Amino acid sequence: QVQLVESGGGLVQPGDSLRLSCEASGFTLDFYAVAWFRLGPGKEREGVSCISSKSDGSIYYSDSVKGRFTISRDNAKNTVFLQMDRLKPEDSGTYACATKSGFNMDYCEGPPERSDFGYWGQGTQVIVSA
Repeated sequence: QVQLVESGGGLVQPGDSLRLSCEASGFTLDFYAVAWFRLGPGKEREGVSCISSKSDGSIYYSDSVKGRFTISRDNAKNTVFLQMDRLKPEDSGTYACATKSGFNMDYCEGPPERSDFGYWGQGTQVIVSA
């Protein structure tokens, strides 16, 4: 079965860190750019980060997370990670990973758009609250 499964979310204090994982099964992530999207309370879904399939490919961070979040991938483990440091309450939301589709499925640049991504995980919840 083709699946993307996120893990690592939780309830943390402002300033804390979390490491999210996105593990694929039933297919390999090697050929896909992968993005993390966030859906917060009362907010639209936002593409917060994206990583290309190739080591020399581009990486994207939204302005709100740049300098605090780090996206990485381990293709041998079929997993993409999102290291989140110095978390803020506005980082709260459900984080879902997704693979890019189409001819340019191996590359990401600029803000990820929902319509450009095919496989989606269910999401993992992050709550940052004092």
